[in-house]
Amino acid sequence: MLGGSASNEEIHDSVVKLLAIPADVAEVPHSNGSMTALAYRLHWARTYLKKVQAVDNSQRGVWTLTTIGRAMSAEEIGDVVRRVRVEDAAQRKARASVSNGDVDEGEGEGDGAAWSERLLAVLKIMRPDAFERLCQRVLREAGFVKVEVTGKSGDGGIDGIGVLRVNLVSFQILFQCKRWQGSVGASTVRDFRGAMIGRADKGLIITTSTFTPDARREATRDGAPVIDLVDGDDLCQLLKDLKIGVTTKLVEEIEIDEAVFAAI
Repeated sequence: MLGGSASNEEIHDSVVKLLAIPADVAEVPHSNGSMTALAYRLHWARTYLKKVQAVDNSQRGVWTLTTIGRAMSAEEIGDVVRRVRVEDAAQRKARASVSNGDVDEGEGEGDGAAWSERLLAVLKIMRPDAFERLCQRVLREAGFVKVEVTGKSGDGGIDGIGVLRVNLVSFQILFQCKRWQGSVGASTVRDFRGAMIGRADKGLIITTSTFTPDARREATRDGAPVIDLVDGDDLCQLLKDLKIGVTTKLVEEIEIDEAVFAAI
């Protein structure tokens, strides 16, 4: 259906369509308030599938079905959660034996999704002006120049303006950055578009939350200026890729080649 690869957004929309999930159900917020319950479950589903090498993801957040994933039966897919938890428990036990028991006895859910949840929790308690400055830095690190936070109220939700240079071409872009509770709806996208028409080439909305399917459709509606959307997951990935407050540590793995010693 999706050709073996898909973005988070495409996966979400396909699941909603395939399972005929009503809009009000798809938009039910998760208890932590940073994403919908559906987005949360899909987040973990991708993490579990990656742990069993059924899928892989690029730095741009595109998920690809692997050869292993294509060959998995329905029974094997249904056993993924149990399998991952057993493997995680075995790994914790092995680490405990090496470190004399000084390990974190978690529930075996893994850190693949947990880091973004912790990051979103931090972002949600930032002051509004601090979050605007963070978004300003993200845009600069991503290649924008002349990024200004206007901070004007009653301006159709516009929080700032920047210029994105792509080779020899420049685009003036208005942006909105908010820490919404719950999902961002289509009305927010329409209001923002109405405020930006005639003032910039493109628009960008950044949030720690999620966008409803209606909002995503409105953002790319035929005959209207396209509004690019960055949700909480996208923002976490951007901060990780740009190394803004997120550090990736590589774990050293040592292997012993016994053949070397046997050949001496």
